[in-house]
Amino acid sequence: MSKKAHHSKISRQDRKLTLKNSPQVPPTRIDFNDEDSAWIAERIVEVLKTGRLTLGPYNEQFEAAFAAYTGAKHAIAVSNGTSSLEIILRCLGAAGKDVLVPADTFFATAAAVLAAGGNPVLMDSDPRTMSTTPEEIEKRITPNTAGIVIVHIAGIVTDRMDEILSVAERRGLWVMEDAAHAHGSTLNDKQAGTFGRAGSFSFYPTKVMTSAEGGMIVTDDDALASEARILRDQGKASFHQNLHVKMGNNWRMSEPHAIIGLRHLSHLDEMINNRRRIAALYDAALAGEGSSFAPIEPPANCRANYYKYPVMLPDGIDRMVLKSWLKEEAGVICGGEVYEAPLHGHPVFRHLDSGDLPLSERLCGRHICLPIFASMTDGEAERVIDALRLAEEKGIGR
Repeated sequence: MSKKAHHSKISRQDRKLTLKNSPQVPPTRIDFNDEDSAWIAERIVEVLKTGRLTLGPYNEQFEAAFAAYTGAKHAIAVSNGTSSLEIILRCLGAAGKDVLVPADTFFATAAAVLAAGGNPVLMDSDPRTMSTTPEEIEKRITPNTAGIVIVHIAGIVTDRMDEILSVAERRGLWVMEDAAHAHGSTLNDKQAGTFGRAGSFSFYPTKVMTSAEGGMIVTDDDALASEARILRDQGKASFHQNLHVKMGNNWRMSEPHAIIGLRHLSHLDEMINNRRRIAALYDAALAGEGSSFAPIEPPANCRANYYKYPVMLPDGIDRMVLKSWLKEEAGVICGGEVYEAPLHGHPVFRHLDSGDLPLSERLCGRHICLPIFASMTDGEAERVIDALRLAEEKGIGR
């Protein structure tokens, strides 16, 4: 054995020992510092004393702050991201109509169309951005098509958004955005959620910012905003009247949830900047010569929030074997993909399979998401990078 090969072997062994004996790197982490916790607790005690536990002043403050942040005229706080999707779809008249939905998205995107009385029609993916393309939209339009749902997967806003909007306008269709991943992401300095008629956000705990549970609708459409406020509160004409004018539901946001969301929103830019710092470390490492892992890079004019950091795997790698090795041998936990299977890969949506969605199938089946969160340290990122390099050297998953 040459001296060079001997030193390389020792280096790999030392690295593996260091990785295995260090604390695990989680896929994500929810961050509230002591000051945040105290601020939130003080206000929750306040609303407990007043008894105004839903649709109160903190809802109003959260809505105003989120509208100001996104630049939207209206923001309507609701119980979760799924309800925000359904409310928008009801307001846009999806019932009895076809709605184009990406095959690569979360269950709720298509489920909300069905709940609103519409028929989801799946579109194939754009592997560059994990979104879809104007050409794919044109291909799926029929006389019964009412609108298009664009999903900003992993916080990436497609750079073909203007073309998509042009197709929709020419064909008389509305566009709404599922921006559940995209708080603070921008394209040409315009906020995600503000390109179409309305945008839907989720504040589920894994998201870039959270309210524990909750969602938000943003829109510049006065009539849509007014109807959304009615629908979220059981279809009542107003919060103070038991006069039901529409078939709404219990989609209200509680005051404690609004308090948590309001506080986390105040840190959103800082949290995004920290995520972008970690993403830059990954970018530099994976751009190196010999790396077979290929990050899905946001377009140059998109400032992504890096809700996820998706990486395409080379052909021949067993994803589950690689993820298991990273966790068990290197202490690096890669969480769920975005997404592990396209919608038509789930039993409940098999009837939506058009038989020509190969790009979404490959995209879902060939990527992993590296750990990334706002409080992640450079050292934790370097540990992930070391683990990936060691996995490559050892041919894990082949």
